Amino acid sequence: MPLMIRNPILPGFNPDPSICRVGDEFYIATSTFEWYPGVQIHRSTDLVNWDLTCRPLNRASQLDMRGNPDSGGIWAPCLSYADERFWLIYTDVKRLDGNFKDAHNYVVSAPSIGGPWSDPIYLSSHGFDPSLFHDDDGRKWYLVLQWNHVSSSVGGKPETSAFDGILLQEWSETRGLIGRPKKIFSGSSLGLTEGPHLHKRNGWYYLTVAEGGTGYQHAITMARARSIDGPYELHPATHLITAKDNADWPLQRAGHGQIVETADGRTYHTHLCSRPLPGRYSPLGRETAIQKCVWRDDWLYLADGGQLPQADVPGLGETIAKPPQKLERTFDGTELPPEFQWLRTPFPERLFTLTGTALRLTGRESIGSWYEQSLVARRQEHLHYRAETTLSAFEPETYQQAAGLATYYNRHKFHFLAVSRNRELGRCLTLMSCPGSWPDGRMEFPAEHIAIDGGPVDLAVEVNGTDQQFFWRQASDWRSIGPTLDARVISDEGGRGEHASFTGAFVGMLAFDVTGSGRTADFTHFSYEPEGT
Repeated sequence: MPLMIRNPILPGFNPDPSICRVGDEFYIATSTFEWYPGVQIHRSTDLVNWDLTCRPLNRASQLDMRGNPDSGGIWAPCLSYADERFWLIYTDVKRLDGNFKDAHNYVVSAPSIGGPWSDPIYLSSHGFDPSLFHDDDGRKWYLVLQWNHVSSSVGGKPETSAFDGILLQEWSETRGLIGRPKKIFSGSSLGLTEGPHLHKRNGWYYLTVAEGGTGYQHAITMARARSIDGPYELHPATHLITAKDNADWPLQRAGHGQIVETADGRTYHTHLCSRPLPGRYSPLGRETAIQKCVWRDDWLYLADGGQLPQADVPGLGETIAKPPQKLERTFDGTELPPEFQWLRTPFPERLFTLTGTALRLTGRESIGSWYEQSLVARRQEHLHYRAETTLSAFEPETYQQAAGLATYYNRHKFHFLAVSRNRELGRCLTLMSCPGSWPDGRMEFPAEHIAIDGGPVDLAVEVNGTDQQFFWRQASDWRSIGPTLDARVISDEGGRGEHASFTGAFVGMLAFDVTGSGRTADFTHFSYEPEGT
């Protein structure tokens, strides 16, 4: 009997999973929003163990998000394979506040998953969440949400009236978009219809969409039609996957995913989900899960019945999931380790370099800048973990220069232990925090400055569910600094809330120099040790 797949299969911030199979390999593309490079693609042969294989949007000609707001940027990519090429379609969202989204959609392609990925072809700006469907007659079809700005949906308070149906339009690589777009689906009564994906089987076109918003009313809705442009009839149960009516279910916010069939005809469906802490806070963001499904009467159902996403589902074989392990990085190479990302800019050399012995951050703009912020960080993938780093060289001349260790969500949700300078104490440790102050982004300073000697400083943070504590040492044992901080606010629901917070908690190395002189900070070591799942 096959071993079980344990959900989520991609823990930590990995939302909007688009899945495709090529031979015996499965690929999942997930949203990255303002984090650079754009789009994460993981690969697996067993649906259990997944390895990060590439982030394809990695140069200025493909993606420049300087000035994009928090939780703007790359929304809901769609990955597919046809004509011996991989195709990736995605949105770059330039605005989040107000009635507008300014959502621009593009497609890139590559002969292999590792590239080279092409420069983008622009498609349209009707709305977000595009997908590309390759029909069996060779034609390609572009689907996208139509966004209605003449509505009551403003910023992080979505209203159904803005989600103005799913558009369909034929597309050709040589001819571009063909004809006029046609609205093929308006959604169910749950509303907030987005995230369309098409699947064809036995002469039926199956449309799955995300509905209910990406919070606790989220769901996957299914419809089918004999013709690609409809009319589409709703699934007998309307929703294929949802936990919206079960507040205590372990996997919450289930929605937005895609069908995949294995080589031997078994069917699965990906979806995003979250594992909230008590009080409904999700520091891990929206994660990727997968469900085993069955076909009955030409409709898809969860294999276990009902609509609730299961934490354990039947797998393909006898593969065992790799256990969580401590990860050590010494920054003695020429490439940034693969788990790390930065924010917005396609010109990372302005933010950091690898010297051969250290990761050197160049202090740029302030914490939360939408243009140049020198933050190199990795996802929080566990509710309990410890991270450590060594700041080996940093000599601030003013309090306007700082470098250290941060837990970060966005400009109004972060905690930062920094080496800086105080007029009376000289070189010192300081603690800066913005525990969800939106829209002001007002910082707090939860600890007194601590004078420290010159030379290297070790910094650490322990996160235990709802709490986090910073530590430091300098030629001595570890010592705590400041009070226990609220880890809950470094989450989707903290501050502005779930409908305008689409990423997840990160932990990493941060430097700023608001004098404009570009003071550098060298980090020689970083470790991340999970203490639970």
